[in-house]
Parts: sequence; structure tokens; C-alpha cells
Amino acid sequence: MANDNLKTASVLAFERKLDPSDALFHAGDWHSRSQWAPVAVREKSVRGTISNRLKTKDQDPAKLDAAIENPNLQTVDVAALPHDADTLRVSFTLRVLGGTGQPSACNDFDYRQKLLATVEGYVQANGFQELARRYAHNLANGRFLWRNRIGAEQVEVQIAHLVDGKAASEWTFDGLALSLRDFNSNAPASTALDEVARLIADGLAGKQHVLLGISAYVRMGTGQEVFPSQELILERGRGDKSKTLYHVDKVAGIHSQKIGNAIRSIDTWYQQADINGPIAVEPYGSVTTQGKAYRQPRKTNDDFYTLLDNWVLKDKAPALDQQHFVIATLIRGGVFGEAG
Repeated sequence: MANDNLKTASVLAFERKLDPSDALFHAGDWHSRSQWAPVAVREKSVRGTISNRLKTKDQDPAKLDAAIENPNLQTVDVAALPHDADTLRVSFTLRVLGGTGQPSACNDFDYRQKLLATVEGYVQANGFQELARRYAHNLANGRFLWRNRIGAEQVEVQIAHLVDGKAASEWTFDGLALSLRDFNSNAPASTALDEVARLIADGLAGKQHVLLGISAYVRMGTGQEVFPSQELILERGRGDKSKTLYHVDKVAGIHSQKIGNAIRSIDTWYQQADINGPIAVEPYGSVTTQGKAYRQPRKTNDDFYTLLDNWVLKDKAPALDQQHFVIATLIRGGVFGEAG
């Protein structure tokens, strides 16, 4: 029963329950896979041409010719496979933590108790199977490879359950055989996928400690360029590099945040999902590359805050798909307190 005096806590925070490491890049041979060398980030200086859209006043032929005479000199970071290696290995670990729905900070005892009861009701009715199946699918299909997956000849993903630093169980998937557009269980190797999903579900439920080791082997071709994360440089001076790539001790890599974004790209419960496909679980369904929020409070009324408040404060349980979304957002973690 709804409590009219219950209000959202002003301090409300949750820790993420899917905790990936950075992913590191190594190069090797697809067939032998015996030796792996770190992929280094190096600088390249290039002479570019003027290709940006010009203002109307600068479209005069004489001005354009004068602009083209000035070379567009750039120094950029690049990463590539050596010419004796055709395969990129991307490896990282993923911790799955229990305690979903338990705030790491909450300054309202009554709200905390009601929130915990709401989440427990969801878990009792549904468990974590649906969410875990989608997380497992995004590991097996190599979504975390981002641009490195595009155009690859072959993609093989190996997932290991690590216990005492050793693989207690291991599964292998053909990444290209698993769709990026949906999470149908009719995919190849569905039995192995179900086993990984059950393990993730057990970790979210706190039934066991779950640490996964993930390695993806991407056959791209000898000497081909690979794509680590690009660093965000807020202020660049004149003559600075125009592109800076991420590396860990001189080994190219992908940010853990970008790995996490790929794993939680399971939201197909928003409007327009049939056209746009899965997006990362975000409170407002934000997709920065599209400049759009798909879950808006005053338009679609399916944003995280509207759904959570109706569910916890008013006992208006959303549709099951939207319940999955709310719980997935709590797994994502964040600061969700009522603004002062």
C-alpha cells in the first residue's frame, strides 16, 4: 500500500554491479595463437586537405584556392597490427556483484526499506535470468569490440569462469553468428549461452563470487589498423596531437567505461527500439552519438525516475519490460537522489 508521506531520498546512490576492467590489445596469428605481442600506440604526422564545410563567405573560388594552398598538417595517434600478425586479441575481466537494489548511500530509512522490498518482489517473481541472458549475449557476440568488430573476417569469443586465478569453466562462441540487433535464444551455442547467463544471474543474486575472463580473437588481416579508445582532451594547444589514443603501460586498450557501455546495451524496451535496436541502459535512454534521449519524462513517460517513483512511492508497478529496465539501471549504478 502506498504511503502518502513517503518521498524519494535526497541522498540515494548505487554502486555498479557489473564491474569490467580495461581491455588490452595484443597481436598474434589466428591459427597458432602461441605468441602474443602488445599492440603499441604510435604517432603519425600527415598532410591533410581542407574538407570541412565552409561558411558561405569562404566559398568564393579564390578564397578556397588560397585555403587549399595551406596544408592541413596533423599529428595523430594510430595503432595497428604488425605485418606478421593477422589477429587482434582483446582481453579483460568482469566482476559480477550481488546486492542489486541495496543503496550504497541513502539518508531516508523508510524509503530504503520500501525500495528493498520492491526490488525483492521483482527478484522473487522474475529472478535475474532475463537481464543475465542479455548481458551474456553481449559478451558472446563481441559487442564490446566496437569498431574492431566491423568488417572482421572471423570473431571468436572465449569466456572463462575464473576461480583462484584459474578457469573453472570455459565457453567459446562465434561472435559473428550472434546478432547485435536482438537477443533471440535461438542463436547457435544457446546451451553455452544459457550456462554463462546462469552464472551471471547467480552473481547478481549474490549466490556465488563471479569473476569472468573474456578474450576475443578478431581476424582482421596483417598490418590492419585497430581501434583503441580515444582520449578526451578538453583543451588542446596549437601544435598538439589532434587524436590521442588510450594505452595502459604502452599497450593499446579500451576504457572500462566503454566496455561497460557495450555490456549493458540491452535496452530494447523503449519506443522506437524495433527501428533503432538495443541501446545502453541509461536513466533517460541517452545516446550521445545520435544526440537523442529516447526516454523522456514529459513525452514518453518511461524514463527511469518516472518508473521508479511510480513503482516505489505509488505502488504502481510498471509493465514487466519496464521493470527489467528499472532493475538494469540499478545494476548500472549511479546517483539518483531527489534534487534539492
